Amino acid sequence: MTNKDRLQKQLELTNEQTSPLFRIMFTQNINVANKRHFENNICAFHIGKGYILSVAHNLKPEAKIFKSIEESIFNNDILPYLNEAQKQLFLNCYPLDSTTQKRYWNSNNPSDFQFTIDALKQINFDTRWVTFLEKKICQAHLIIQFKNDQFYNNAELSKHFTASTYFAEPAINRHTFLVEVELVEAFYSDDIALYKIINTPQEVIDAMPSATIDYSILSDEQEHYYCLQSSPTSEVGKLLNKAQIDGFTEHFAIFQERVGGNYILEGLRYLIKGYFRFGSSGAPYLVYNAQNNEFKVNAIQSEACPIQLSIDNKRDGNFQYVNAIASPLNNIREKLEEYLKSNESI
Repeated sequence: MTNKDRLQKQLELTNEQTSPLFRIMFTQNINVANKRHFENNICAFHIGKGYILSVAHNLKPEAKIFKSIEESIFNNDILPYLNEAQKQLFLNCYPLDSTTQKRYWNSNNPSDFQFTIDALKQINFDTRWVTFLEKKICQAHLIIQFKNDQFYNNAELSKHFTASTYFAEPAINRHTFLVEVELVEAFYSDDIALYKIINTPQEVIDAMPSATIDYSILSDEQEHYYCLQSSPTSEVGKLLNKAQIDGFTEHFAIFQERVGGNYILEGLRYLIKGYFRFGSSGAPYLVYNAQNNEFKVNAIQSEACPIQLSIDNKRDGNFQYVNAIASPLNNIREKLEEYLKSNESI
């Protein structure tokens, strides 16, 4: 294949119609437009058959507060553990909607917000994102955006989306489609999370670009290696940049977690040299195969390397990070192959 062939494939990786790169955001009140809320933004990519890969380290941090909650959880897991003043605060801030049997945050007072966070922490109510998913306090959605109002330029596919899962965003000149995903398994030590698209017609899933996996452990002489991530100044754009495997590490780090207890990040990692915007966790590393004229995903951006390029010895506001560590997908090969094989008919 020629350099022109490779260039065309590179451009396809950043084009909104052909890129396998998406974002996952944790959503609350998705069916109520004026209460819809998005948080916990992370890079993610499609590996086919509706399976999505991202990192796991954004699952364990605490959301600290919720925008809405089921009445049963409110009555059983929160109210009984509050003192009288706290009970009154929660009842005032979370009035009950008798139609949905949910309580929605309804206060503009910053003090109420902080007092509520403090009370939830005091009673040890678990606000980790992974627990919010388990209790259905929130959902997870792929954020898929286009310049026009059609899902992959297909009017028939666009009909599958409703006012809850499609909306225009004139401020950024984009049309946003939401595709629900569920967490299948989190591989915390490898910092990889596997999701699967749910409640979505198969023809919608089939239209979404994906990248197949190359499970090879590559050498530091690999020439055609790239990172596909959100652009440096926006989560809307995409950036494909050359990356260099600079070495290998048998990684060990302790992830601090107040609620469930600390856990260990460990295992084989690539030491990567290249450009990485702050917040590129979950981005795929792709290797180009000239024989097949194809980019395959080989690893996932995990963490910024502890040793960074700094400007005036400052890290705050300094996005010129040049080192990172990435988890080879070979680390979880057996599990991934098992999941993908179980869905061969899809």
